[in-house]
Amino acid sequence: MISAASSVPPASPVSNPEHCPNRVANCARTAALAALREIDPAAKAAAARALYAAALDGDLACRADLELAEPIGLPGRPARPELVDPRKLKRRSMQSAEGRAVLLHALAHIEFNAINLALDAVWRFTGMPAAFYTDWLKVAAEEAHHFSLLVARLAEFGHAYGDFPAHDGLWDMCERTRADVLARMALVPRTLEARGLDASPPIRARLQQAGDQASAAILDVILRDEIGHVLIGNRWFRHLCNEAGLDPHATYARLADQYRAPKLRGPFNFEARRDAGFDEAELAALIALAGLDTEQPATRGSDN
Repeated sequence: MISAASSVPPASPVSNPEHCPNRVANCARTAALAALREIDPAAKAAAARALYAAALDGDLACRADLELAEPIGLPGRPARPELVDPRKLKRRSMQSAEGRAVLLHALAHIEFNAINLALDAVWRFTGMPAAFYTDWLKVAAEEAHHFSLLVARLAEFGHAYGDFPAHDGLWDMCERTRADVLARMALVPRTLEARGLDASPPIRARLQQAGDQASAAILDVILRDEIGHVLIGNRWFRHLCNEAGLDPHATYARLADQYRAPKLRGPFNFEARRDAGFDEAELAALIALAGLDTEQPATRGSDN
C-alpha cells in the first residue's frame, strides 16, 4: 500500500498553523484547513471560491512540505441536516414539488460534502506537486458553485439546506483514506464521484419529465464540471501509480477491496467516463459488468 508518507518526499516536522503569517496570501494549505473547519455552509462555499481566485491571481503560495496537525471535529458543518443511515432516507416522486425539493436537498448535501473532500485533499497530503493543490482548489471552488446553485433553487421551493435528513457516505470514505493519498485518489473521485456521472443523466431526464427545466439546467452544469473533477482524480491516481511503479488496474482493484469501496453497478455513463479519463480497458470491464455487447458503442448512461 502506498501511504501519504511513503509515496511523497519526506515532510518537515509538524508546524503550528498559526505560524503562517498570512493564511490566504502565503499558505494555501493552512487556508484550506481553515475553510474546511468553517461550520457555516455559505461561508465555507465563499471561502473555497476565494481561495481558488487567489490561486489564479498568483496571490496564493503553497507550502507542500508543511505537515499540519489534524484538529478535532473535521469537517466543520452545521447542526442540520440530521445525518441518518442511508436506508432511512425515503424516495419521493419528482412529479411533486416536495419530491423535487428533497432531491435538490440531497444533491446540495453531496456538493457540500464535495467541498469538504476537495479542501481536505489540499491540506492533508504533503509533498505533492504544486499542480495537485491548484487542481483541488479548483474542484473545491466548483463544488461551492454547485452548492450555491442548488441552495438558491431549493429556496425557490420554500426550503433551505438542513430541512431534510441526509447521510454521510462521502465523508466516511474520506475518513477511511485519510492516511493514503493513492487510495483517496482511487476511491473518492474515481469511484464515488464517478458514480455521479452515471446518475446525472437519468435524474436530469426525470426532472425534465416533471417539467422542471430550471433544476435540470443545474444538473447540466454539475455534470460538465464533475467530468473535470473525475479527470483530475484519474490524473493524480495515475501519477502516483507511475511514481511507485504500480499497475493502475491491479492497484485500483486492490484498494477498492481493502477500503470496502461500493461495488460498481450500471447503468454507466460511458461517454462521460471516457471524457473523465477512464481508459478503454476500464470501460470494457464496465461494459462487461453491465452485460452489454462489447461490439456496441459505449454511450451515455441514460441511453442504455
